[in-house]
Amino acid sequence: MARTFIAASTLALLLVWGGAAFAAGTVLSKDTPDLTSIKAKIKARDFAGALAEVKPLIETHENADVYNLYAFTSRKTGDRKTAATFYAKALDYDPNHRGALEYQGEMFVEMGEMKKAEANLARLVTLCPQGCEEREDLEKAIATAGKRKPK
Repeated sequence: MARTFIAASTLALLLVWGGAAFAAGTVLSKDTPDLTSIKAKIKARDFAGALAEVKPLIETHENADVYNLYAFTSRKTGDRKTAATFYAKALDYDPNHRGALEYQGEMFVEMGEMKKAEANLARLVTLCPQGCEEREDLEKAIATAGKRKPK
């Protein structure tokens, strides 16, 4: 009887402690959630609103699109450190994510890190040999930066 009680108590504690530890670090879904509302806010230049909506998704979804949009809205609201972390996370998850390559490249342009921006562009050229919107946008950002007067 005492052994049964001890075994049951130990099992209960393991389930409570182990379950809590497991739940805290568990991503619930790798699927892409509906990002329509977030993209609409970005299009309307409501970056703070988009950030508030996408931020909870990074806790529940392991997804390059989610990480990329979180990075983008973080950058557009002035948090480059978070942006850099989540662009890298998006590209770790999907090394060929064209949106993350473009937006990270644009961030590099903003920071004056042109070699890094050009490396992202080179990857987009490989991914889009016939051209794509992401490649064209990063090419424009790099060209525009080249025309600016040095500070």
